[in-house]
Amino acid sequence: MFVFNAIVHALQISLFMLWEVLWPLAFGFLLSAMIQTVVSKRAVAGALGKPDLKGFFLACGFGAASSSCSYAAVAVGRALFRRGASFVNAIIFEFAATNLVFELGLVLLILLGWQFVAAEFAGGLLMAVILWILFKVTLRQRMVDAAKRQAERGVFGSTHEAHGEMDVSITDGPFLSRIFSPRGFTAISHSFYMDLNALYVDLGLGFLIAGALAAWVPNSWWQAFFLTNHPTLNEFWSPLIGPVISMLSFVCSVGNVPLAVVLWNGGISFGGVISFLFADLIILPILNIYRKYYGGRTALYLLGVSYAAMVLAGFLVGGVFQLLGLAPTNHHVTVFEAQPTWNYTTFLDIAFLVLMAVMAWRFVTTGGIEMLRAHARRPAAGAELVRDPVCGMSVDPATATEHVEYMGTPYYFCSAGCRSKFEKDPARYTAQLVEVGHAGHLSHSLVTAAMPGGELENQSAIDLVCGMSIDRERAEYLSFQKGET
Repeated sequence: MFVFNAIVHALQISLFMLWEVLWPLAFGFLLSAMIQTVVSKRAVAGALGKPDLKGFFLACGFGAASSSCSYAAVAVGRALFRRGASFVNAIIFEFAATNLVFELGLVLLILLGWQFVAAEFAGGLLMAVILWILFKVTLRQRMVDAAKRQAERGVFGSTHEAHGEMDVSITDGPFLSRIFSPRGFTAISHSFYMDLNALYVDLGLGFLIAGALAAWVPNSWWQAFFLTNHPTLNEFWSPLIGPVISMLSFVCSVGNVPLAVVLWNGGISFGGVISFLFADLIILPILNIYRKYYGGRTALYLLGVSYAAMVLAGFLVGGVFQLLGLAPTNHHVTVFEAQPTWNYTTFLDIAFLVLMAVMAWRFVTTGGIEMLRAHARRPAAGAELVRDPVCGMSVDPATATEHVEYMGTPYYFCSAGCRSKFEKDPARYTAQLVEVGHAGHLSHSLVTAAMPGGELENQSAIDLVCGMSIDRERAEYLSFQKGET
């Protein structure tokens, strides 16, 4: 009976915490989905090509406007790197995507208060600056080249990774029509539930672990661990140990906010909470993904520079907030004791649950379930992957169940929904095939944007190596040499 009561108590705390943050979570995911609907990953990659100050600020901005899922952020970062973004900007994008996003700030506001929101965003920018400086000082071109070769091999195998490769954005038409049209609502619904599908495990683990720790681990143990009887040591020790706890928890993104609440309640310093929140991109599963994406040496390098930036940013932000008198001193968190009542939280939760139900209906009726299943399938080893022209997902032609031949060219799709969209308006997703060839060189079949008269747009360029004609907007790879693209 004692064990049963303990489990029920832990689950009760988890559910109470989830109910408190349900509407801000849904609202944050909705905002991210709307932005992803109107911003193309290809356009983002083109803007992040140079590791200069402009690229740094754009990486932070685009990251803050993207999905908060750490796994998806890492996969998107790799996709941007493969499409022409610099390695530095791709990694900065990842950290901004997990530390400067809407839903993270909203959940922190509800559970811990505005001081933590301000520190998270100020510290996130500071950490990005520190990372950028460390990259400038320590990153060598040979490591970037090695990471590029590894990234080009195309490692897939999870929903997170496939989601990072897909692009469901709508970039044509007026801004409001892209958001509020039936097509826009479908794209938003797909992006919303793809994000949620990539994150639900981490969210669930975060709340369950937080509930268990809050119910079973006495505060006296946490206080001894964080050296709360020695305030000066606590200020130094907490930012150092915070990222280590995050690494070992296996929980990332917004899912580690409930754990941060438990740690704060147990006596970790203000700066320690911030460094803990920053560490969602160095948990062990993501370090393993780094190893697969960029190689073992690069993964260890990212671990070292990331840990240094997290500790330093957490310590500095905690110190500044202490000096300004902004750091909260009360470690007692009432969310563990709060029970659902008929207040604004309950009404907002119900409203967003209704909206989520409508979006779920749209997601299911437009091929969303098939898309999820396709994303979860692992391509065969050595498979020559092609891109779904509708959503941008990488597809293995050998196993693809949906395909269409249009103007003599086969196109492969991740789901019947994408195939149906293509068949309704193939011109939206394809362009005229142009054959380019010359003596002593193989002819190439290239998809380019063409003018009605058959002439290429002035956006075309020539591949300097093979002589192939390239549409600048559709170019898969770019290189910057001496200021030239």
